[in-house]
Amino acid sequence: MPAKTHHSKISLMMGGRVWALVSLALVFFLLAHPAFAHAVAQGDKGYIQEISGPHIVPFVYLGAKHMVTGYDHILFLLGVIFFLYGMKEIGLYVTLFAVGHSSTMLLGVWFDFGLNSYIIDVIIGFSVVYKALDNLGAFQRWFGVQPDTRIATLIFGLLHGFGLASKILDYDIAPEGLWVNLLSFNVGVEIGQLLALAAILAVMTRWRRRPAFVRQAYAVNVLMMTAGFALMGYQIAGYVLA
Repeated sequence: MPAKTHHSKISLMMGGRVWALVSLALVFFLLAHPAFAHAVAQGDKGYIQEISGPHIVPFVYLGAKHMVTGYDHILFLLGVIFFLYGMKEIGLYVTLFAVGHSSTMLLGVWFDFGLNSYIIDVIIGFSVVYKALDNLGAFQRWFGVQPDTRIATLIFGLLHGFGLASKILDYDIAPEGLWVNLLSFNVGVEIGQLLALAAILAVMTRWRRRPAFVRQAYAVNVLMMTAGFALMGYQIAGYVLA
């Protein structure tokens, strides 16, 4: 069934539930827990700080681990493909996301340009909220417009890349072999993204066949948006208290 049909069905369910949805999101915003932080594992950080020169395999592993355990990236990826059915279309959007985060990740680290980790994580949390609202048909319903999802995916991909760059800069990687290690990390990120995508598609394919998919899709996108608000709340609190 086309994504527009899903959007129209879901948007019909939003009218009386908008305030409940916002209230639930605000509750999680206020009760955000440190578990919502996605930072560099201390063991990995210590290992990287002790080595120098090219280390392809460790950095591929770290890149894959960061993506697979990066619930913020996974939630956004889930939102992006939620109503995509054709593999060609899925491939286009995943490529846009990959090009975006790879570009800013590599350039950000190479030129030692990182954004404040709290601020960039707030933006990444917002990207999850944005995509959930888009899936719920909120922009069409509230403003009468439908943003170009391809452009949005690329832009948020660029912003997610700055998040990755900030995490890598936190590793304090030695300059010897930096370019090789960066490329290795990026390869690992793409491997992790493909693994996550395969798992998501396997679940989604079975789920979409169920009659209750549209009703459950609304609930899942509300939860996804709530998680985005929670991440934003935790990071804003961290920025203010830092």
